[in-house]
Amino acid sequence: MIGNYLRLPEAELQRVLQAPESITELLYPEDDSDHPPDRHLDTDKSWHLIHFLLTGEAWGGAEPFANAVLGGKEIGTEDVGYGPARYLTPAQVDAVASALAHISPDDLWSRFDPQRVRDAEIYPSGWEGNDTERDYIFDYFVDLKTHFADAAENNEAMILYIN
Repeated sequence: MIGNYLRLPEAELQRVLQAPESITELLYPEDDSDHPPDRHLDTDKSWHLIHFLLTGEAWGGAEPFANAVLGGKEIGTEDVGYGPARYLTPAQVDAVASALAHISPDDLWSRFDPQRVRDAEIYPSGWEGNDTERDYIFDYFVDLKTHFADAAENNEAMILYIN
């Protein structure tokens, strides 16, 4: 299961919300040129642990941190991999970007407790907290912060989905 993010102008989000059945075409275009690389972020399998470290919960949690990975409102009922895609408005994106700006990768990692991670059944199973895992989470967390900051700077909405 891979965490994905797509930045888009609010007008484009409104078009998708008016025709939610179009979400699959937007997320999985036939022509890669329709999906500019700077608009899409793949966080690999880091998504669930990042969410847990931000919120202290396996699912849910308090906003704005809960919106960084598993938040947003569903776009229709179309299954785009593992359930429907979700969206955040530009205001929600800005709130997440502002909150994330105050957390360094070291701050995030300081919240890692192997027993709590195991007890919460964080995907994928087997997190130990070693240097390799720390570096993996650091890299994706920095990418996530940058993606949200860029979207906020451009007053963009965000689509979140797991495939």
